[in-house]
Amino acid sequence: MEPLVYWKRYCTPYLRAVFGRSERGASLVEYALLVALIAIVCIVAVTVLGKNASKKFSSVGSAIS
Repeated sequence: MEPLVYWKRYCTPYLRAVFGRSERGASLVEYALLVALIAIVCIVAVTVLGKNASKKFSSVGSAIS
């Protein structure tokens, strides 16, 4: 039996039965993308606010001295 015929006859229906009706994987991918986006936003916010806070503390320290 040719590999392509075997794949179409036996493997494809099995894979559809196992993975076709479940949306759990799609939800997992969506949550992973959401967590990655939140992490990127947090990193950017901390970077920008950290630089601004550092400048403020430097100016306050200079004024006190």
